[in-house]
Amino acid sequence: MIPELISASEARALALSHQIVYARGTAKRPIESTESVIQHLGYIQIDTISVVERAHHHVLWSRNRRYQHAHLDTLQKQGRIFEYWAHAASYLPMQDFRMYLPEMQRIRERESLWHKVDPRIKRHVLERIRNEGPLRSRDFADSTPGKRSMWQWKPAKSALETLFREGELMIVGREGFQKVFDLRERVLPDWVDTRFPSPEEQADFLIDRYLQANGLGNAAQMSYLRTAIRPHLENRLKEREEEGHLIRVRVGDNLYHAKPDIPENDDRLKRNYRVRLLSPFDNLVIQRNRILSLFGFDYQIECYMPEDKRKYGYFCLPVLWNNRLVARMDCKAERKSRTFLIRNLVTEAEFRVSERFLEALKSELNAFVRFNGCDRLQADLKPHLAMNSSASVILSAMLPG
Repeated sequence: MIPELISASEARALALSHQIVYARGTAKRPIESTESVIQHLGYIQIDTISVVERAHHHVLWSRNRRYQHAHLDTLQKQGRIFEYWAHAASYLPMQDFRMYLPEMQRIRERESLWHKVDPRIKRHVLERIRNEGPLRSRDFADSTPGKRSMWQWKPAKSALETLFREGELMIVGREGFQKVFDLRERVLPDWVDTRFPSPEEQADFLIDRYLQANGLGNAAQMSYLRTAIRPHLENRLKEREEEGHLIRVRVGDNLYHAKPDIPENDDRLKRNYRVRLLSPFDNLVIQRNRILSLFGFDYQIECYMPEDKRKYGYFCLPVLWNNRLVARMDCKAERKSRTFLIRNLVTEAEFRVSERFLEALKSELNAFVRFNGCDRLQADLKPHLAMNSSASVILSAMLPG
């Protein structure tokens, strides 16, 4: 079958419409809108870095401006979402639970290659939770000065994490950012399907989830960090294409699969003149090679690099405008002083600043400052980092005085 040819701009617009980054408010209650975002995207990555709002809050706010931190805790306590490992620690729709059973089985069977834990410690941890109810890792701390035993905090913490990855325990919530664990049978709602999926079912799940959230993709993207399932996924892509349920599309030199109902002359595919400041862990940009090929945006997060190796900054946010990624902004929320700091800003070489862009960026930046609990915006530029003349123009327009 000859692949359907679409332009790079059409492919970007298709991806963005499926990523719902420009979604407007709905008549739903705010928490229902939050749940809808999680259902649509398939996962929300959890991250600990808090120089600006943590990734899971940031990603949800980017798509639901009525989002509140309490939504995740409420949805988790109501059994509508759960925490587990997708490509990374994530909030996931509870209806998808069975599709993670193969990963739980893999961890159980290969524990020695992942995180070997003394079986006695695991039994001890399970017994305490069974008898005492939900517990945190710090509930296992031994406060006896100088005393060392196998029941101390670090071994117990490893046991909790292993039992969680094996599916024996689930996370019922968080206190601060600390996980609270309970037995799976006390957490998992009765309505959840727990039949073990076949490789074909799991492959179909990954294909459908990916296309729902991204519009188009290839086998490598759909099986991102899940190499074991990739052969089954490639087979299912071929079979579903032959059945007429999927089509191949070509974007430049790249081949993708998509659903047959790619819209033509659809309002969703038009340019959008709103700005979005994205988390480095946003679903749109998490696969860096995909963003490079689709958007021409060469992006890496630099917080894990030594400071003298950084080119753009510790925690640069990709800047989305007019269906393109046009800049990156390094910033930090100083919450005690309620001051939001811009530490660096770099635009893409081909990007030309316009008044329309400046107005949209100012609106988005002011909203993001408030979302981060700040009410002042100022520059704290790092002279050793790259910056260009366009960025200087933007900063002059954004900053007071």
